Amino acid sequence: MTDFLLELRCEEIPARMQLKASDDLARLFTEELAKAGLKPASIDSFVTPRRLALIARDLPLETAAVSEEFKGPRNSAPAQALEGFLRKTGLTQDQLEDRDGVWFAVVNKPGRATTDVLAEAVPAVIRAFPWPKSMRWGAASATTESLRWVRPLQGIIALLGGEIVPLSIEGIEAGRETVGHRFHSTGAIRIDGADDYADKLRAAYVIVSHQERQAIIEAKAGEAAAAKGYSVIEDKGLVAENAGLTEWPVPLLGDFDPEFLEVPPEVIQLTLRINQKYFVLRDAAGKLAPAFICTANIEAKDGGVAIVAGNRKVLAARLSDARFFWQQDRKTPLAEQAKKLGRITFHEKLGTVADKVERVAKLAEWLAREGIVPNCDPALARQAAELCKADLVTEMVGEFPELQGVMGGYYARAEGLPDAVADAIRDHYKPVGQGDDVPTAPVTVAVSLADKLDTLRSFFGIDEKPTGSRDPFALRRAALGVIQIVTANGLRMPVAEGDLLDFFADRLKVQQKEAGVRHDLIDAVFALGGEDDLVRLLARVKALQSFVATDDGANLLAGYKRAANILKKEGVEQAEAISLSYEPEKAEADLIAALDAAEPQAAQAVAAEEFEGAMAALATLRAPIDAFFETVTVNDADPAKRTTRLALLARVRDAVHNVADFSKITG
Repeated sequence: MTDFLLELRCEEIPARMQLKASDDLARLFTEELAKAGLKPASIDSFVTPRRLALIARDLPLETAAVSEEFKGPRNSAPAQALEGFLRKTGLTQDQLEDRDGVWFAVVNKPGRATTDVLAEAVPAVIRAFPWPKSMRWGAASATTESLRWVRPLQGIIALLGGEIVPLSIEGIEAGRETVGHRFHSTGAIRIDGADDYADKLRAAYVIVSHQERQAIIEAKAGEAAAAKGYSVIEDKGLVAENAGLTEWPVPLLGDFDPEFLEVPPEVIQLTLRINQKYFVLRDAAGKLAPAFICTANIEAKDGGVAIVAGNRKVLAARLSDARFFWQQDRKTPLAEQAKKLGRITFHEKLGTVADKVERVAKLAEWLAREGIVPNCDPALARQAAELCKADLVTEMVGEFPELQGVMGGYYARAEGLPDAVADAIRDHYKPVGQGDDVPTAPVTVAVSLADKLDTLRSFFGIDEKPTGSRDPFALRRAALGVIQIVTANGLRMPVAEGDLLDFFADRLKVQQKEAGVRHDLIDAVFALGGEDDLVRLLARVKALQSFVATDDGANLLAGYKRAANILKKEGVEQAEAISLSYEPEKAEADLIAALDAAEPQAAQAVAAEEFEGAMAALATLRAPIDAFFETVTVNDADPAKRTTRLALLARVRDAVHNVADFSKITG
């Protein structure tokens, strides 16, 4: 057993592609080896900005010999069938075995040298590599058949043990030499085998492990911040991105003019993080600190002084732009900005953004006026809705689209608008996904709900519904947002009808699955029809889930399904009035009495939205139903008895359906 080292060296790989590329290399390589019957004990993966690498541990020096048996046609089959079988197996007729009139082929495949397998596998992996974006280069790029790679491929190391695996692709011969850090190392580095790969590159200022570089960045950034009394705002994505930009990461602390802190903190954070890839710091009081941490890719002789100075200068220019936008935007009231929304098309069939705003304003005002959103001032709801999209035309949101809503809230507060209005403008996009804050302030609830309902109703109205994985207008997210707002605030309202109600049902199943609610129980309640109040629906579903988990519930479900199956077989769709023209058996009479008591109790409980009480009423039917099936013959020879008993089972079915459609419940 021996180890195999593969390194694919190229020009800088975009940071966002590196980790997936590392996983893809290990996966594709494993799949290629498996085709030849080889399986490494483990694979260690490495990636830096300039290389993808892996070490396959404990590979045998050759594959095992295998013998495969193939069943062919009968010996009486037409000659064409036999000829086809011989072509498939590569054998001649005298090499086949005749077993009871059927041809069999036994193909013995000798073992192959692992070197030969690798020489075929590596080029296959390179050519099949699934880069999100790739390129051709050099003279060979004149043809579309030439090699594609994320950036020009410059070198390959392929070592099995200490020996070079002879392979080449597009004129690049595999060898044992690589290069170190772009600035801290010169000349070629000879690699003797898998065991010295990481150490020799470390000596050349390259840390090949992406995970180790992340750990260094986190630790050193934290130390640099703590030395000044600051702490780093956690950002795992930025740590990974900086690790993907450096082979020898050196976090450095810099500062900026505290006067820039007059700009909203979200703007500063985005400027640092998105534009500059800097880490954001907070002071001991938890406020944004006038400092940053950048990650250099070298050990500077001056300790990083010049690097920090250069980054500080670039950041100052960025923050100056942000402060200019902040100051300019505040010179124009939001109401004036909102007038510009008529120039922006929302959708060709739905008008402009101004048209959408007017629809949202009317709906938000109505939600408040009708008391659907309690304690909400209709005038404030309309005012907030009319201004909620105004920041889309501001300079700041033009530069940072991520801050739509947030900046509107700041501008509203700066011009002295009521806090409830400013908060509603800021938060009306929420929630934007699972885990996001759900609005609870009345004005915010009204505007957020109106915005999402308008989006859903508008796009469903022009038949722009999500299909499969396609959802260009984020309608699934909007529906989940409505569900979260309505249920979190206990709002009593009809959310939708028709296709849109079915759409809400599907989203509700997704949303409630994480809460441990069974989707079949949601189906059981929706199947009743006419239920468009999500609060009431979920209360019924949760009561049903508790009920079916009890012995009474499980047994009633079993009895219901038995009754439903009999009725289906007999073609009984509607319950007929029960007319006793004979002396009923005891179990029969007991079930009639139980239904007489349970039906009105359950109906009253449902009307009062006391769904636990409705389930309790149904539970009283369990024992009478069990006794009925044990002692009473439904399909009696007497037509009168048979008709009456089928009607009795139909009555059981209908009584249950007043609470939920048990036919939708699995189990």
